[in-house]
Amino acid sequence: MKLRVFAAVLVLGVYSLAAGCGGEPERVSVSLALDWYPNSNHAGIYEAVMQGYFEDEGLDVRIYTPSDPSTILQTVGAGRDDFGINYQAEILQARSEGIPVVAVAGIVQHPLNSIMTLADSGLSRPGDLRGKKIGHPGIPSNEGMLETMLNTDGVALDEVEMVGVGFDLVQALLGGRVDAIVGAYWTHESILMELEGYDVTIMRMEEWGVPDFYELLVVASEDSVSNRSDVVQRFVRAVSRGFESAIEDPQRSISALLEETDEGTVNEELERQGVDLLSPLWTDGAPSFGWQDAGRWTEFSDWMKGRGLIRGDVDPGSAFTNEFVENR
Repeated sequence: MKLRVFAAVLVLGVYSLAAGCGGEPERVSVSLALDWYPNSNHAGIYEAVMQGYFEDEGLDVRIYTPSDPSTILQTVGAGRDDFGINYQAEILQARSEGIPVVAVAGIVQHPLNSIMTLADSGLSRPGDLRGKKIGHPGIPSNEGMLETMLNTDGVALDEVEMVGVGFDLVQALLGGRVDAIVGAYWTHESILMELEGYDVTIMRMEEWGVPDFYELLVVASEDSVSNRSDVVQRFVRAVSRGFESAIEDPQRSISALLEETDEGTVNEELERQGVDLLSPLWTDGAPSFGWQDAGRWTEFSDWMKGRGLIRGDVDPGSAFTNEFVENR
């Protein structure tokens, strides 16, 4: 009798250990705030949804675009959102203001932001913009990037006329209100204008003096990184699998984007062209998807400090971590 009881207890113990080690992970509901409406930049996320990678990690993910995406770092830092998609410059600015956010994975390894002009204007380099009107969305880092590009080609910022147009960048350029725009993605707005029959000239930021930077990153709060590391790990693992799958078949990831979003939300022709430009940038120069280089964070941080965009005591090493990419 005692032997049978001992055997039963032993079997139960082994079963419990197996469930703990290899069973289904505890289900957790998390939110992901997108930086903008769903587009090809997010294709790997929707690929992860379609392929069931979040499900595999026991995550029920609510993906949404806030009514005001500029608040994402505040909501993530305060714990009202679990994860967000945001930009390197804004993450450093947020930390300069005491907002405790950390980049846990890089999505786009190089800048997408650029200066654009219409090809028939003949304005093909920053030096050509002297005396011209430049439309901008009113983001401080964009002005700093523009100034660096102009300075690199021998033009001072006060030699151009800055025109605030919000996010109506394309309309302002096509409507003749401005001669150039800054803040437009060369994987998005340029395609949009070309689809409307306009040839576009693109001036890439990293080719005109701005340090190479990460355009889009996955962010979490310091509290989540420290106290909910298992959830962050599972999320990064699912997102990484999604983007790796999207790299293998970029067009399939756009099909996932279309399938997982409301009808009419996505411009299919635009995003199918955009993903072919984007997919190489998801891992270009990186040992794996999601990796972030400390030197690039330091260089970009130093540039921001030199432009007065962040405090001098901001530590770029605290603004990101490769822990979850390395351990996935």
